[in-house]
Amino acid sequence: MENILRYFPHLSERQRRQLSQLGGLYEQWNARINVISRADISSLYEHHVLHSLAIAKAVQLKGQVLDLGTGGGFPGIPLAIVLPEVNFTLIDGTGKKVRVAQEVAQAIGLTNVACKHRRVEEMKGEHFEAVVTRGVAPMTELVKWVKPISSWLIALKGGDLTDELHALQHVRNIDTWPVSSVFSEPFFAEKQIVSVRL
Repeated sequence: MENILRYFPHLSERQRRQLSQLGGLYEQWNARINVISRADISSLYEHHVLHSLAIAKAVQLKGQVLDLGTGGGFPGIPLAIVLPEVNFTLIDGTGKKVRVAQEVAQAIGLTNVACKHRRVEEMKGEHFEAVVTRGVAPMTELVKWVKPISSWLIALKGGDLTDELHALQHVRNIDTWPVSSVFSEPFFAEKQIVSVRL
């Protein structure tokens, strides 16, 4: 939590309280439904919450945003806490993971989050200002899924992205930022934020 407050010093008391509640809630739910690897739950704030919040440092979200493949609520729930003026729809194809995200959002009083057990292919006909996602699929797949519902994709990715980005050479507007440019922790050394305007 200290690192989050260092990077986001202007959070309200309510936002700080909501963030501080996440640790206990995810530990409790993870014991029942495995949404975060057991070995990683002790690093929840750095590896999951802070990683999710890199998006808020890199781009300015507004309006309706879709979190594609949210799992237990990442990056959507941390983003919804720090961006209360943005409405987030969190979707995942695994119902029990969606339930965890829903229960966590309700427990901390998030009113700008809707959680749905849906696949992205079922979202056609809806429109979002942006789609955010974290480690769900290769970039070519993500672009294909997002195109019918939004003109902006923001993906948190790890490792060498040379091949994935080369496969998108037909897309003109691609920006990438190393997460290490906004967060100094060693965990973020090989993490990237990829912004694609479609």
